[in-house]
Amino acid sequence: MPARIIVRPDPRLPLVVTGDQDLLDDLLRLAAAGGTDVDVALDPAAARTRFAAAPLVLIGADQADACLRARLPHRPRMVIVGRSPAVEASWETAEQLGAEHVAVLPTAEPWLVDRFAERLNPDHAGRVMAVIGGRGGAGASILAGGLAVTAVGAGLRTLLVDADPLGGGLDLVLGWEQVDGLRWPALMGAGGRVDPPALLQALPHRGDLVLLSFDREPAGPDWAHTTRTDPLLAGDPRSAAPSPSLAVPGEAMAATLDAARRGRDVIVVDLPRQLDDAAALALQAADRTILVVPAELRATAAAARIAARVSLQCEELAVVVRGPAPGRLKPREVARALGLPLAGSLRPEPALCAALERGEAPTANGRGPLADLCRRLIDDLTSGSRAGAAA
Repeated sequence: MPARIIVRPDPRLPLVVTGDQDLLDDLLRLAAAGGTDVDVALDPAAARTRFAAAPLVLIGADQADACLRARLPHRPRMVIVGRSPAVEASWETAEQLGAEHVAVLPTAEPWLVDRFAERLNPDHAGRVMAVIGGRGGAGASILAGGLAVTAVGAGLRTLLVDADPLGGGLDLVLGWEQVDGLRWPALMGAGGRVDPPALLQALPHRGDLVLLSFDREPAGPDWAHTTRTDPLLAGDPRSAAPSPSLAVPGEAMAATLDAARRGRDVIVVDLPRQLDDAAALALQAADRTILVVPAELRATAAAARIAARVSLQCEELAVVVRGPAPGRLKPREVARALGLPLAGSLRPEPALCAALERGEAPTANGRGPLADLCRRLIDDLTSGSRAGAAA
């Protein structure tokens, strides 16, 4: 059966970026031999929103220079492909793009069939949930930590990713300050090329929960990287992006997500409100994104700005409303004002704050409103993959 071009973009399929119809015909034939359909983008502009989540990216020699000019981030499992003599001109571009291989047809056809055949199986891929606060102090990090702890309690191999360089640190939320393992600064020199099992083993972990967080020490020049800030924030001094010395490079986030999707069941990402390249990549890869909003009028107004930016990067966006509500604003009223589905609400939990101060992870005891909400969100996140596997 010939491979199909998926009309609606599917982040679980290999992504082919080419406007060369002859090359596309060749790659469709090879994909069919490898037993997979493909997602196709004619140029880097069309590819950008699907670039991070795809398990494999093949860039045609005709689009290599355009992808470089578009500043698509480095990521693992990216290949430049074409026929002679066009592909020979792409060797230098491939290195600048961070491509792992240059495949010359027809010599590389068997190798490409193998790459298509080993693509990430969507029924067994890790599911990604992103969490972002509607304003500072909304409680997004606590919800992210609770989701990760709950997922592990349900028997799921879990990675918790701290992507907010200006947050308090998810190691503090979990009480893991003294747990050994690599933090973000140590991964910056990998250039997007990491071995998934080795990466997950090197990070701080306890049982089936793995954490990737920021260092306790101030960031140094050895991991200062330039990042493109959210263009919608340009000119707004109140929404300045994190310093380049703090921001996670896009290629490091892409490598982490690629490793996690192949080695974990659930990935929870705590995002900054200022969207840099890494945050945008995580949103594009997310199966669901949760916006946490306190039940207050000003918090709802601030969250509307965040929701407008986030919705450009992901489709499955919902809101969790956190009490108390000083003005008796109801969760459904907040969700309606934001134009988002309501994923749940949270009542105040004084005992939770005291437990966090003692270094106890959120939802560790499995009781309370937060634990109940996290169980439901994790079940909703993973039910699609279970249904696919059963089918």
